[in-house]
Amino acid sequence: MSARYEAGSTPDALGGARRYGPLVPAGTAGRVLLVAFAAALVGDLVSLLADAELGHRIAKPLLMPLLAALVIVHRGPRLLVAALICGWGGDVFLLGDSDLAFLAGMGSFALGHLCYLTLFGRARTPRGSVLVYGVALVGAVAALWPGLPAELRVPVAGYSLLLTAMAWRSTALGFAAGVGGALFLISDLIIATGVADWPQPPASDFWIMLLYAVGQLLLTLGVLSRQPRR
Repeated sequence: MSARYEAGSTPDALGGARRYGPLVPAGTAGRVLLVAFAAALVGDLVSLLADAELGHRIAKPLLMPLLAALVIVHRGPRLLVAALICGWGGDVFLLGDSDLAFLAGMGSFALGHLCYLTLFGRARTPRGSVLVYGVALVGAVAALWPGLPAELRVPVAGYSLLLTAMAWRSTALGFAAGVGGALFLISDLIIATGVADWPQPPASDFWIMLLYAVGQLLLTLGVLSRQPRR
């Protein structure tokens, strides 16, 4: 590595050589927002387990705005805020149960993945990761294709490409972001198997929301940790 980069700094997807901040943002406002996010997530998960639809409809739409507020408080990238707001749009649309609501939610999440991909830039990913995610994409689409409704096959395949690309590129930002991208991918894969009429695990909605919310949290913290220390 060139000597012009200081110890502990590398050129990364968020621009230039820089000292990275801690994974968990500091400050009272940051801690309050993280606690509020955790409380909303617990409320949502408990509501899902208790089959309390009203609690789910109240708690779920709070999750991404709280993470977006965390990013704003810590002066994080606007693209990260945009990705989280797109995630909020997807969350709200998927509260509906029609095909149109499903497509609108998928479209909103797709815009979020484009925001993430732009944000991640062209930083190097771990060796072999592209092969792992490429095989996962082809295998998942091939397995799900016969069971998907005909009108959803192409949209789901296109969305799967964006989602897998986001999860793969997230590995360039370190362990936390890479795990976050993988959890997001697994969460959406469970949703896709439900659409394809595959047998679902017990409490599938619980696991979908847990994996998704923790994935978005780790992506957010992973990106914020790449910001300059202030």
